Amino acid sequence: MIAVPDLQFELPLWQSGQVFVAGLDEAGRGAWAGPVSAGAVILPADPEIRRRLSGVRDSKQMTPGQREYWAVVVRGLALSWQVGFSTQEEIDAMGIVPATRLAMRRALMGLSVIPQHLLIDALLLREEELPQTALIKGDSRSLSIAAASVLAKVARDMLMVEQEESYPGYGFARHKGYGTRMHRAALEDLGPCPLHRCSFRPIREQLNTLCKLLPNQP
Repeated sequence: MIAVPDLQFELPLWQSGQVFVAGLDEAGRGAWAGPVSAGAVILPADPEIRRRLSGVRDSKQMTPGQREYWAVVVRGLALSWQVGFSTQEEIDAMGIVPATRLAMRRALMGLSVIPQHLLIDALLLREEELPQTALIKGDSRSLSIAAASVLAKVARDMLMVEQEESYPGYGFARHKGYGTRMHRAALEDLGPCPLHRCSFRPIREQLNTLCKLLPNQP
């Protein structure tokens, strides 16, 4: 059974006067290539919003068509929304979790409304002084987080589709940089490209293999 996110976390905050509650979630954290994205969404403090966003779920439980449709609806109804990114270079330099937090902070900085409380899927943003709550599986429990997950996923997927032209042969438009059989086969044939996360083990192992195949330098 698919979990349906609701307003169980937003309602008490709204009732306490914290009407600008931002949900945050990421997309692409486990991919082998491309950036990690993060969505931030502030929904109106109105219980009716649950009905109006009745199709919003954890983005992983939605089809591409459903995500694209509901992303448009979320953007139209939200008081404010934004998507932030951390590049593959930043992921390699600082690690995936710090890079994910950086993408979330960039999304927050792009909001037109300053949040009074943050609801975040699984993480806390230690650099932010705003009150915040980390929720395990928050994208299946909180409507604000689920809405953020949809925006993050749609934005990242669109970016990866665009990269197909720059890096043909890898299938980025299909697998979006995740570790599918198709992606692994392309890596074996073509080797890594600049879009790949060199710190991730499958890419690191591929680079090590390529180095061993190079002729010894005098």
